Amino acid sequence: MSVSPAVLASASPRRRRLIGWLGFEVSHAAVDTPEDLTAPLAPPDLAASLAAEKAVAARAALGGEALVLAFDTVVVSDGRVLGKPAGADDARRMLRLLSGRTHDVVTGVALLPAGADSPDTFAVTTVVQMRALDAAAIESWIARGEALGCAGAYNIEHHLASVAEDECFQNVAGLPLCHLYAELASGRAGRVPEGLTPPVAPCDAALDRRCLLGPRVCGSVRADGTVP
Repeated sequence: MSVSPAVLASASPRRRRLIGWLGFEVSHAAVDTPEDLTAPLAPPDLAASLAAEKAVAARAALGGEALVLAFDTVVVSDGRVLGKPAGADDARRMLRLLSGRTHDVVTGVALLPAGADSPDTFAVTTVVQMRALDAAAIESWIARGEALGCAGAYNIEHHLASVAEDECFQNVAGLPLCHLYAELASGRAGRVPEGLTPPVAPCDAALDRRCLLGPRVCGSVRADGTVP
């Protein structure tokens, strides 16, 4: 079934690459919205709210009837919510805080269907184990120039951290691919995008492992379009 073109409201190269694994045509539009991490919300609600703001801003900027996809990621450690660092010193602070410990990565998802006034939102939380990072490792990572663009000041694709096989790696890398697939396949965000494909195979191939979570999530869409 065909659908109006979808728009990914993100400048992130990782998110733009990952969304391609879902098999349908997506255009891209970056939006700049403020990220107030001090709102009195639980982290999943906060991340979903920030993603919703991006989706609404993208619709306002672009107009049209595209399905808008927006995401926002925060890191939670000891109850503290971390976004993108304000500078190199802030990145060092975050990395020292996370070093050698577990933390949560929460990605909020907002889907604004054609004709809708407000987005459909949800959030996915992944438990992450950070490597023990000494001062040299922290400085080496910051010198790469990527830290300031990442929530928590790190990119899991560079092996600074890891997740268990029943956790969503891509939720940390950029967006929860299988959860997004299930939501789109359910039809709650409007008509199912033409070409929509479960992302389990390309994800497993990229990570050279067998994910235990993805098949369960992607296979959970019932015949009536609902997800248990």
